[in-house]
Amino acid sequence: MKKVFIIHGFQGTPNGGWRPWLMAELEKKDIYACALPMPDPEWPLCSEWVGEIERAVEWSVGDEVYLVGHSLGATAILRYLENDNVHPIQGAVLVAGPISKNDNRTIDNFLEDGFDFSTISSKCGRFAVIQGDDDPYVPMKDAERLSSELSAELTVVQGGKHLNTSAGWFELPPCLDALKEMMG
Repeated sequence: MKKVFIIHGFQGTPNGGWRPWLMAELEKKDIYACALPMPDPEWPLCSEWVGEIERAVEWSVGDEVYLVGHSLGATAILRYLENDNVHPIQGAVLVAGPISKNDNRTIDNFLEDGFDFSTISSKCGRFAVIQGDDDPYVPMKDAERLSSELSAELTVVQGGKHLNTSAGWFELPPCLDALKEMMG
């Protein structure tokens, strides 16, 4: 069975923005989709978010698992995939995911010590990166580096900003397209 787990970002909710739309679109294709509620999104701890992803993936051993992360959710997916003892997944879509420190000190615990891209790549079949060309929170260089390090296609959304609710995003077709391509 194909399963998609969606991870929201900092101060996000499972049913905000384009996540309900994506779940509905996947359901039309008989694909199980669930937006995970991340612990304490106002004061996130990387270990807790990674633990939540780990529980969902472990629950789905034997299934074809894909992860979709928005903003800090994308960063949490990377941290999950860095662990040696995690189950590999089929694919990951990383939307507006930061990999370098920014003005938000609250999320520093997700961004310390760099990333082990070799380990991350070994735990996931395919990656896609989606970024707004004018994102006020995540610089384009983060998306470009992710794309390069993970051999992932980079989709740049013109005028997309942070691809979130406040930027007016209640549907995100590039994300659905990336998942469909990964799933074949």
